[in-house]
Amino acid sequence: MKWSEIAVHTTNEAAEAVSNILHEAGASGVVIEDSCEPDLEREDRFGELYDLDREDYPEDGVILKAYLPVSSFLMETIGSLKRKITGLSEYGLDTGRNTVSMSEVDEEDWATSWKAYYHPVKVSRRFTIVPTWEDYERLGSDELIIELDPGMAFGTGTHPTTVLCLQALEKTVREGDVIVDIGTGSGVLSIGAALLGAGKVTALDLDEVAVKAAKDNVALNGLSDEIDVRQGNLLEAFEGTANIAVANILAEVIVTFTDDAYRVLEPGGLFITSGIISRKKDEVKEALRDSGFEIEEVMVMEDWTAIIAKKPSAGDTDAALLP
Repeated sequence: MKWSEIAVHTTNEAAEAVSNILHEAGASGVVIEDSCEPDLEREDRFGELYDLDREDYPEDGVILKAYLPVSSFLMETIGSLKRKITGLSEYGLDTGRNTVSMSEVDEEDWATSWKAYYHPVKVSRRFTIVPTWEDYERLGSDELIIELDPGMAFGTGTHPTTVLCLQALEKTVREGDVIVDIGTGSGVLSIGAALLGAGKVTALDLDEVAVKAAKDNVALNGLSDEIDVRQGNLLEAFEGTANIAVANILAEVIVTFTDDAYRVLEPGGLFITSGIISRKKDEVKEALRDSGFEIEEVMVMEDWTAIIAKKPSAGDTDAALLP
């Protein structure tokens, strides 16, 4: 079978949004080639450094590659992709070069090309994300392994916004907590919360492709009984209250439902938000405070920000507001 490789040259800022657009077009996964990647030092499980060839990466920005089957409707799909990506500027996102190119590949080449990009990555003190085909042995008894298949959808879970959320969950989840994951994507944050001992996890996403991917990944990690994956827009499909709500989505979306997040959280509950480009963090912080949250912590990785906000409890007095 013939596949078309769609390559979009854009910015790091717009990468998450472009990735979602590609998934909506029918891509089952996205390869991200980041110009910053060769400059990052990452140790593999044996303590050796990856030697990345800069020639394999763009000079600037990021290139996202997705694969769609060649069909009579392909050119219409490409045209729609271009319009949607250009339209991201209406949300204040810088799309950079914003070029879309296409090439044809054989199915065998496509399947093999995925695996060249993915290796086990330790993303926090306890979490390591492992592609399903990799043999990996735990480095310690408290290490938590999240298995993902990048071919399912939404990448490997190692984007800075996802890593920040996992690190925040590692700091905050307590045994038996009720967690709601808003815009779950691959389900990686729900899986992380369950591995940390959460009592009940609800994973929500409007996109049916994401819902299927999350269910597959949850099953892959043996957590189908602990995590309830549902289709729904933001918090509309969530019933009851939670100790922690987590949302790794665009800042422009986060600011639209901070009141709803405040409503579903128990007093003293936490709202973890990410997917926030640095220049948007003040806008998100303002929306959180307007809804009644206190800013507990601001976490930064590369040009991305995550915020841990708290719904005050009856015993709280003066809020410790961060600048």
